[in-house]
Amino acid sequence: MKYSAGSYESSDCIMTVSRSDNLDISIESIVFEQFGDQIKAVILSTLKEENIHNIKVECFDKGALDYTIKARLLTALKRMGEL
Repeated sequence: MKYSAGSYESSDCIMTVSRSDNLDISIESIVFEQFGDQIKAVILSTLKEENIHNIKVECFDKGALDYTIKARLLTALKRMGEL
């Protein structure tokens, strides 16, 4: 099953998580060229803080700020039952 949080509105993102045997992160963003590395870093640091190593994360970003990315990821993880 997949669990999501967020919206497709400007300055937001949809974060979808699902169970996986390894760490798999995919990012689609309107600002990927400028901020793709930062988006990935926020996702990785949030997963590390929560001690989650094996998960599939899909991020569809519309220019969200770091705290929004983190909040959406945490909400999706909570819906999944990981937190």
